[in-house]
Amino acid sequence: MAEETLKTEVAVVVSDVPEAEKVETCNKETVLPDPVPEPEKVAASISFKEETNIVGQLPDPQKKALDELKHLVQEALNKHEFSAPPSLVKEEQKHELPSVSAPETTELVVVECKEKEDAAPPPAPEPELAEKEVTEVIVKTESIDEDGAKKIEAIQETIVKTEQPPLQTAFAAEEAPFSPEQVSIWGIPLLADERSDVILLKFLRARDFKVKEAFTMLKNVIAWRKEFKIDSLLEEDLGTEQEQVVYMHGVDKQGHPVCYNAFGEYQNKELYDETSFSDEEKRKKLIRWRIQFLEKSIRKLDFSPDGVSTIVQVNDLKYSPAPFKKELRQVFQLLQDNYPEFVAKQVFINVPWWYLAFYKMINPFFTQRTKSKFVFAGPSKTTETLFKYISPELVPVQYGGLSREGEQEFTTCDLITDNIIKPCCEHTIDLPAPEACTLVWEARVVGCDVSYGAEFVPSAEDGYTVIVQKSRKVTGDESVISGRFRCGETGKVVLTFYNQSSKKKKVLYRFKKVAFE
Repeated sequence: MAEETLKTEVAVVVSDVPEAEKVETCNKETVLPDPVPEPEKVAASISFKEETNIVGQLPDPQKKALDELKHLVQEALNKHEFSAPPSLVKEEQKHELPSVSAPETTELVVVECKEKEDAAPPPAPEPELAEKEVTEVIVKTESIDEDGAKKIEAIQETIVKTEQPPLQTAFAAEEAPFSPEQVSIWGIPLLADERSDVILLKFLRARDFKVKEAFTMLKNVIAWRKEFKIDSLLEEDLGTEQEQVVYMHGVDKQGHPVCYNAFGEYQNKELYDETSFSDEEKRKKLIRWRIQFLEKSIRKLDFSPDGVSTIVQVNDLKYSPAPFKKELRQVFQLLQDNYPEFVAKQVFINVPWWYLAFYKMINPFFTQRTKSKFVFAGPSKTTETLFKYISPELVPVQYGGLSREGEQEFTTCDLITDNIIKPCCEHTIDLPAPEACTLVWEARVVGCDVSYGAEFVPSAEDGYTVIVQKSRKVTGDESVISGRFRCGETGKVVLTFYNQSSKKKKVLYRFKKVAFE
């Protein structure tokens, strides 16, 4: 996967909004005839497969760009440019400008030695000149007088060579650095090993492999990290209030850590006032907490060429401030400028109608590369969209999955099976008990609005069926259906779901046997 592999997959999925707000498919601008004019639709972006970080698999132009960037970085390390204070950097730039040295000057003084013995001597050397070389040359010339007699004259030439003293610079008394400086970013030393290539590729991709722009961005990020004091920030205690807004939970199907951003939590006025934006001091604390959170998350990534060095962002827009608070936009801009190419996918869920219009306004400011990572899903498509990228056992219960905090019978290692319940149909699931044991199960219907019941059916023909759970309506408030039954004989537990709606439903379930109680 050397380059971006473009696919025709539709990245915008918002099917639960009015027809005029639905997004048309990529690469097709066909407009269905409609006598009623519709609002202009948001163009969907095509998605691409994440590129490789293995240098040997990169296209030749990208390899060349990486080599050029590494050369610039090495020169900067040799000159200690990354650690030079801004004032010294400016002086260094002045020092490197081409300067015009004073040319050698030659003074020619001609005197007649024999005829003008008392002639004035040559001018004394000027005090500002560093040194002079004086050379006397005797030249004999012949001339003929009016009476025809030859006359020989000796002419003395004094040549004075002057040199101007060398230019004095701020670095004249300083010795060149003995060895290159050591610079690390996100815990990875620059140019130390192949992990550094992964870091440099992020900057190159963020600048479309324009080497000089990528190098400038790298220097700016390193300067910002020093100014922000990132290393000491990691040790600060900034509280836990924001953890209900931003938190890491599980991984996606490719192993990327998943970060959830529940911006709707700021609807809680107490949280909003006490922890976020009520004054300048709290705004600064919010920014520092967000940077600290991201830094700690990045330090857990694997920066080896075949490792996972990006994150999936899930942005829950339910009850989100519209169209985002100014302070939040400032945080986003800070992250965009100083954390290049750390996002593998941006998934927006519970997308309200107004966000499509807002996105259309800001869409031109995103690069095609950035837009290709965006995925949108309205409220009724949120769970389905998340399941496309994240396994159900790792999706939090509030988003339709089976993952929840606290001690549970099941872990993420217990895989989930899914079935489709047809409209207006009954659907059964058998959980076998081939021996006396205790069966434990949990299930969830995406979209709810079904009836559920459970019973134990023994294998023996003369056995009696035992009702485990009477049929009842499952509402949206019940996130997970849990059950347990002690099977004293062989048989099976039958789960019965009845879908009364006109739409098909998806049921997720898993079960296991535990020690006989």
